[in-house]
Amino acid sequence: MTDLQIAAGQSGDRKRHSRLSQIGELFPTISGAWSEQDQSRINHFIEQWMRMLEAELREKEETVIEIMARLNLQDEKVARRIESAEYQALVRKTFRNWPGAESEAKRTLVRNLLANAAATSISSDDVVRMFIDWVNSYSELHFQVIGAIYRNPKGVTRGSIWSQIGKGRVREDSADADLYRLLFRDLSTGSVIRQHREVDYYGNFVAKPSRKSSTSGNAKTMVSAFDDNELYELTGLGQEFVHYAMTELTVRVAYDRQATTDQSSEA
Repeated sequence: MTDLQIAAGQSGDRKRHSRLSQIGELFPTISGAWSEQDQSRINHFIEQWMRMLEAELREKEETVIEIMARLNLQDEKVARRIESAEYQALVRKTFRNWPGAESEAKRTLVRNLLANAAATSISSDDVVRMFIDWVNSYSELHFQVIGAIYRNPKGVTRGSIWSQIGKGRVREDSADADLYRLLFRDLSTGSVIRQHREVDYYGNFVAKPSRKSSTSGNAKTMVSAFDDNELYELTGLGQEFVHYAMTELTVRVAYDRQATTDQSSEA
């Protein structure tokens, strides 16, 4: 380890201890009531919390750099876009409730979303704001389902999707089956997906013919969570979400993420 790295590490430790002292000064009455052992535990907790905040700040910094590395900043339209109040509002909304802390996969969705929002104007900012909410609200399993449906533009059944995302056979009354039903209910209610519908020449949806109920003597059962009859497809919003959040722009400027992380740690 170099002298510079040692000095940087010592500087970081001094900053953390200084912040801990400042926090103690903010609560003199409470801290006076703490025993030495309590104070040590609380200091340890606060230090861990501050390390978490520092890690989140590094993640946000990396995300911004990765976005800039994918944009053509020589394009005046793109340059004006990223400097606009509207685009800055999208960035603030994303970073205010930082979904990247949940997983690297969500951080990637955020990066793609903000990069495409700067480079293209297919969707309005109102729609992009809703996409940001989707990234915050939906789980990685939701996005796996969206991806599987996108890869099958002619429609795909729930049973086929379950197999494509690598899940094994489970009982209909299991928690996994209930969760899977909930995923489809979430995405259907959110207008991300829908059951496949035929359209006419003008794009109007054609009503499905009514089905006659079965007259067989067999016991009736509910439609399976892993049904292999009904096809699902992405809505127009769902297709645009895939374009914005699940489509990665080509890197224009080389970026060493590890080097940036090391520099941030040494700062």
